[in-house]
Amino acid sequence: MRHSRAAPASLAMTGISRHDHYPHTDGKRRRAIRRAAGTLAAGWRGADEAPGGLLAALEAASDLAPDDAIDRLLPWLADTGWLRARIGAALSLLAADAFARPPLRIVGGGGVPGGMILAERGAIRLSLQLLPFETAAPPATALFVPGRAAIRVLVAGGARLTLHHVALTAIEEAGAFTAAGAAPCRNDPPRALLDGAMLRIDTARTSFTIAGPGPGPGRDVLLLELVVQPPSPLPMRSYDPGSGRLIHVAASRRDSSFRQMALGLLREMGRRDAASLFAAAVGAADFASRWAAMRDFVALDPAAAFPHLARMAAGDPHPEVRRAAASTLALYPACPANARDTGSAACRA
Repeated sequence: MRHSRAAPASLAMTGISRHDHYPHTDGKRRRAIRRAAGTLAAGWRGADEAPGGLLAALEAASDLAPDDAIDRLLPWLADTGWLRARIGAALSLLAADAFARPPLRIVGGGGVPGGMILAERGAIRLSLQLLPFETAAPPATALFVPGRAAIRVLVAGGARLTLHHVALTAIEEAGAFTAAGAAPCRNDPPRALLDGAMLRIDTARTSFTIAGPGPGPGRDVLLLELVVQPPSPLPMRSYDPGSGRLIHVAASRRDSSFRQMALGLLREMGRRDAASLFAAAVGAADFASRWAAMRDFVALDPAAAFPHLARMAAGDPHPEVRRAAASTLALYPACPANARDTGSAACRA
């Protein structure tokens, strides 16, 4: 029996997933779905890569300084006709068949902040950010990431915007940042978020949070966000907006973040045969990445990590990494010097 083209409206009441009605046995329909999505994707790709297209514009700006790249790409935020046309084409694809998958990179969702990555080249990313009204409450942290950003408010939803600021020296930005010497975070008074407003910030020094309007009706918040985040020795920093206190530091480089996630997964899986990967990662140039890798290495295999930890405690160029390594080293039980040198099982924590 052929499946209907759209799941019944009653599914929302029964809790049955629309995917229970996916046309698994209707090969002709599934081929038509893939063909239509492929045609749309090819059309977008061709338009984006052509002179004057979105990806061509990002490519042309990819070698510029962050502020200059933002200047070059601001027209894509000022005139959003191209975005309306893209969303309209995606909706038309879904109207033709509810099981079609528009060629859009969706991130997040499911009642939490999410959106779509519209284009990306190197350190530049243009995305559509959705903050559901249900989650538009003051977040626990204010996050500062090295780079620049321009944000256009497409739908304000009656929400309020708070800007957060931290002082940052050129020396800290160049790689000498320490948690002990970090300036506290200070907050501007909340102000109404306005449709069409444009916000441009140095994201290493200024962050923003969005909160719902309080009692009364509200709507989802929709932002068009352009960010330029080149590799930086300055880490990402999370602050508690209430106290202004720094609460977390992490590597800001995207490749470092991916590597850290992969090492964390290997640790959870107990993959001691991957010790060489951890040993390589504890020599990374980024101090936050080095220490994150060492923490996972010690948790995975204390004996194999020992000689690397000892070297880190003795000579890491970052003072806080040295102190953290020395404190961790002190947790190891006493063992013969030769065992310490080889990282033998006698040195397991």
